Amino acid sequence: MLQTEFSFTLPCGYVDARGNLHRQGTMRLATALDEIEPLQDARVRANEAYLTILVLSRVVTRLGDLQPVDVRVIEGLFAADLAYLQQLYVQINEVGTTLFETQCPRCGLRFSLDLTEGGEADERSARL
Repeated sequence: MLQTEFSFTLPCGYVDARGNLHRQGTMRLATALDEIEPLQDARVRANEAYLTILVLSRVVTRLGDLQPVDVRVIEGLFAADLAYLQQLYVQINEVGTTLFETQCPRCGLRFSLDLTEGGEADERSARL
């Protein structure tokens, strides 16, 4: 079964207008349209770096109780959180991903493991 959604926890978190902190979220796999359509946006033509903001606003489907996540939310992230989401995006969308879905043999909990070259595993809860 292909895993299409991945849970994450931001290092800092998004602070909304009411002062609420949102750290847990979900990112889905990107489609071709997610990467192509933002290229037509005038903000991307003016500043190529803005492509990251638009693409992430399309694939981050939940952040705390914010759903859907819009461009303003991604623009308001701390730099560390933006970098984290960029890395996660590349990790889950690149060919030959190191993320593997598995299940605990004792309790039956389903989760994803990130198997890096160094052999370390970084657990990421999977939304299954």
